[in-house]
Amino acid sequence: MSKVLELYFTSEMGSTEKLTVRNPKDSLDPAAIKAAMEQIVAANIFATKTGALTGVKSARYVDRSTTDIEL
Repeated sequence: MSKVLELYFTSEMGSTEKLTVRNPKDSLDPAAIKAAMEQIVAANIFATKTGALTGVKSARYVDRSTTDIEL
């Protein structure tokens, strides 16, 4: 099973941009995630096709499991 944390931000041109974090800690609470996202926006360290990140939109955990089929 593979788990990721998807962080969604708004950008200068009004688009939604996604940052994916692999293997996140399970103990992260919503306040800690939002605070980290706000720090990312404030640091202005990511360049996107639609401009700088301007705000926090949402976040979600995504779990994916893979089952091999024996043929």
